[in-house]
Amino acid sequence: MDGELGWLALSLAPGIGGKTFHLLLRRFGSPDRVFTSHHKDLEEIPGLKGRTIEAIKSSALKETAEREMSRLRTLGIQIIPWGTEKYPQYLTNISDPPPLIYVRGALLPEDERAVSVVGSRQASAYGLSVCKKICTELAWQGWTVVSGMARGIDSAAHRGALEGGGRTLAVWGTGLDVVYPPENLALSKDIASSGAILSEFPLGTPPEPGNFPVRNRIISGLSLGVTVVEATVKSGSLITARMALDQDRQVFAVPGAVGRPGVEGPHRLIKEGAKLVESAEDIIEELLPMVDRTLHRKIEGLPLSRQPELNEKERQLWDLLGMDPLHIDAIASAVDLALAETAELLLRLEIKGLVKQLPGTFFVREFYR
Repeated sequence: MDGELGWLALSLAPGIGGKTFHLLLRRFGSPDRVFTSHHKDLEEIPGLKGRTIEAIKSSALKETAEREMSRLRTLGIQIIPWGTEKYPQYLTNISDPPPLIYVRGALLPEDERAVSVVGSRQASAYGLSVCKKICTELAWQGWTVVSGMARGIDSAAHRGALEGGGRTLAVWGTGLDVVYPPENLALSKDIASSGAILSEFPLGTPPEPGNFPVRNRIISGLSLGVTVVEATVKSGSLITARMALDQDRQVFAVPGAVGRPGVEGPHRLIKEGAKLVESAEDIIEELLPMVDRTLHRKIEGLPLSRQPELNEKERQLWDLLGMDPLHIDAIASAVDLALAETAELLLRLEIKGLVKQLPGTFFVREFYR
């Protein structure tokens, strides 16, 4: 078995993880030479068990790989083996790169100009708004946003990049035929059409808890730096930040109000030397010396800070609202309007995409570009 089929077959062999895969590559040079090797040579590989050797030497593994390859083609998924031209350069250089990655969409050379953005699944309205704003600005300026498509900050990061008209990559902890969380099905399609979704896990892999810390090294490994927006000190986002440091990547953190849930993680990182981030420019000025400046789009002239067209009363509400939720009663009192009129104005702003209603009739401003 040579070419991609050989890589796929070896990755599907029982008992072969990434470490063993790379041991075999170092010993034999390529998957096809593994399959044509002598039984006694395979026995010399540390940790390679008898049942794995039997699987490698059997014809059943080839048949399994052929069926899997057919499914991948039907689903529009390609595999990219380690060491090939299409394999992401930054990912090649981490200590434990996945032997192959499954990709739906396209990885492009400009994705080397990438920033990972991660954070809490239970993000606040403030965290979601800040994350979306930063990622939209990154996308406007030609940077690819990498995240894990989880609920909360990850999803906001992808959506911000898409709204900025840029590229975004989503790294999954499942097979690419298992959308998780399921409510992100539409988002996954948008990401694949404006970037790529990728995974090291074969088709059918469910969202098992142990998969996600493993995939975090890919999120950090694909980028020049990792930005954390809201996270506890024991969260997976901080694991990703630690991995970024191990991979010699930059680490950034978005601060929040003292006492607000989710600020402990970013504040801990800032105390330890992470760069404090208030806007995309804080990230870019740190990373720009590491990339080709001719590929960087300046933000000047882009309509990021333009003001929405509003009448006087709508403007009153818009100016009042921010990232901290306000109850409709407090809003009506602050602008001295009847509750019914306030509700009508808020609905208009919500339809325009300028305001978001939260449970309990609390409202926050949506990022406007």
